[in-house]
Amino acid sequence: MWNLTLNFKNHAWFVFAWSLCLVIYKLDDWDIYSFHINSTVTGRYATTVIKSRVANRMNESKEIEFHVRIPKNAFISKFRMFIDGQVYDGTVKAKEQAQRQYTEAVSRGESAGLVSSVGRTLEEFKTSVTVAAHKKVTFELTYEELMTRTLGKYELLIHARPMQPVQDFKVDVHIHEKAGISFIDVKGGLSTKALANAITKTHADKQAWVHFYPTEDQQKTCDSCGEQGLNGDLVIVYDVNRISSLGDLKRSPGYFVHHFAPSELPRMPKNVVFVIDQSGSMHGKKIQQTRIALIHILNDLAEDDHFGLMTFDDNIFHWKRELVQATEENVKSAKSFARKIQDRGSTDINKAVLEGTKMLNAHHKESSASILILLTDGDPTSGVTNPERIQSNVRKAIADKFPLYCLGFGFDVNFNFLEKMSLQNNGVARRIYEDSDADLQLKGFYEEVANPLLLDVAMTYSGASNLTQTNFSMYYNGSEIVVAGQVTDNNSENFDSQVIAISVRIHLLHVEFTEVVSDDQIQRVWAYLTVKQLLQKEVVLSGPEKEAVQKEALELSLKYSFVTPLTSMVVTKPPGEETDVLDKPKEGKPQSSREMDLAPPVHPGLGLSVYPGHPRGHPVRYRLHHDPVVGGASRSKPSRKIHQVKLLAPYSCSMSTTENPPPLPAAALSFVASLSLRYSLPGSVHLRKSCFLHRLFLRKQQTSARTHTSSPVYVLITSNQTRETDWY
Repeated sequence: MWNLTLNFKNHAWFVFAWSLCLVIYKLDDWDIYSFHINSTVTGRYATTVIKSRVANRMNESKEIEFHVRIPKNAFISKFRMFIDGQVYDGTVKAKEQAQRQYTEAVSRGESAGLVSSVGRTLEEFKTSVTVAAHKKVTFELTYEELMTRTLGKYELLIHARPMQPVQDFKVDVHIHEKAGISFIDVKGGLSTKALANAITKTHADKQAWVHFYPTEDQQKTCDSCGEQGLNGDLVIVYDVNRISSLGDLKRSPGYFVHHFAPSELPRMPKNVVFVIDQSGSMHGKKIQQTRIALIHILNDLAEDDHFGLMTFDDNIFHWKRELVQATEENVKSAKSFARKIQDRGSTDINKAVLEGTKMLNAHHKESSASILILLTDGDPTSGVTNPERIQSNVRKAIADKFPLYCLGFGFDVNFNFLEKMSLQNNGVARRIYEDSDADLQLKGFYEEVANPLLLDVAMTYSGASNLTQTNFSMYYNGSEIVVAGQVTDNNSENFDSQVIAISVRIHLLHVEFTEVVSDDQIQRVWAYLTVKQLLQKEVVLSGPEKEAVQKEALELSLKYSFVTPLTSMVVTKPPGEETDVLDKPKEGKPQSSREMDLAPPVHPGLGLSVYPGHPRGHPVRYRLHHDPVVGGASRSKPSRKIHQVKLLAPYSCSMSTTENPPPLPAAALSFVASLSLRYSLPGSVHLRKSCFLHRLFLRKQQTSARTHTSSPVYVLITSNQTRETDWY
């Protein structure tokens, strides 16, 4: 029975509660008897295969879950299951087509799988299948990624989390680089003293191997282990020999790839302006960590650098109104200014970025590199607040003269706005995660751009077509420029390449092929890089141009079976099984966008997942069950259907009795009027009157405080009648 209490006396607000049960999967019911991760890296392109073999040891059918984490930068390219001699292949389809298949599955009462973001570097892949008693299933997932060189090294990230100790657990990595491997190391949370004898590393000139074979006991007793086995990262760190400052130029039938990373060049002096948000939302740890990071960064300035520093809220506060040389005296003065930065006021991003641009434009120096760095944690709330107007103003002021790097602090920030503004001005946007190491994240980003070596890099290739990006505003020491394309008519005799760039002097470089590859790997490198850059390009375009770029990216994603933001993987299963449709999430979204667009209607007996806590934390899954007993012991029976709930950023909500609760749409009212709910969680659960149904807060008992601030869980409510869906 469901009870509902309505009170329309004052502001028509409802008092209700629901029963929540924590889902704990009984992994003893099924046995992961083999878990292998095999990664092959050739020419900086990594292909990783995760294979898990699972047996149902019970006398009845069981739902078995495959749950792994992969790097955000990767594209899933294959997924398959082997059951009773049958192979079930996942199929990559256009998102719209997959949505139709998903909708059909929903209409049959089935649920969706998902790929969701996890923390800074990982995405989570999850699906499940029902396996008959004493039968086995093999899951096999393949993903691909082009390695990115940062601070003089490549990092291959492998996350190991099999969900239980596994007798046959193996990680095998093979790296093959024709240029030769200069060094290789193994780091990460699983590279600890307790697991040292489980890791073997072999390096032989152009090849290297890393093997990780921990015993079952080691999987339970290491630093990041427990009864559920391993849970951590292996990071394989390496670099290649730089035989030629011109880089490696490889080709295969019809395609080429050029890795360009000169290192023996003189460092260019730089002109850098730091634009730091000090608005009220930066209060507390954010502003403290910003001060710490800024002081470290100022210490790292070279004496031939020139720099400027300003903070802003709804006003601008200059350290100095012009750029000055990074002398010991000036750096000391700037550090004193940084220590006194205090949070206050609102956020005028437009005025601040334009002022920083003005300072750089007034300090133009030949053979030096200019950089503008913006750090903010929120949306524009003062002055010009329209994002499109701000982007237009900034683009006009910078006029392609230098890059703009935007650092978005936390999850309150409009990251899409910052990303578009950065890309429009030859820069990138980076999220700074609210954590104990936020100051190190800020310092780490600065180190990537601290040493410019080349300006206005132009890569030209005659006898080639369908090129990826060939013009770059800057090349930084320790990084790498990668260009790929098609060789016209597969005729290498007519192919020629040149690199033109500005350093302390003008350079004209002639590049020749260093290696011929016979397989299709270079073609896949070209496809991967093209899709990545088209997705970036799409961010800054609109109208027919945007549609054309999306179409091209979609066609390539389908041709090469890449799961991208434009495609979905439909996981096929045995007849009668749920259909899973898997999406790649966008930056800053803890969950797949499908949950927002196509979530099934909520009704009594339908499962509900809740993610309490901040988005950066590990999600805790809860499931809603129907409780047929009122005032007595629960006899709830778990429902297999799950309805996802999305966690957004923390929000302060007052208990003031003078606030009117926001009105609810009809879709929400129809849901609320159909049932009452009761909470059952550790501590107590508090529904704030002024937040009404729009926000639910989980908090411990508080007796005297009049106002509270907590991390909210936003609930998605749908109408059974209209199937309307909205976020509240």
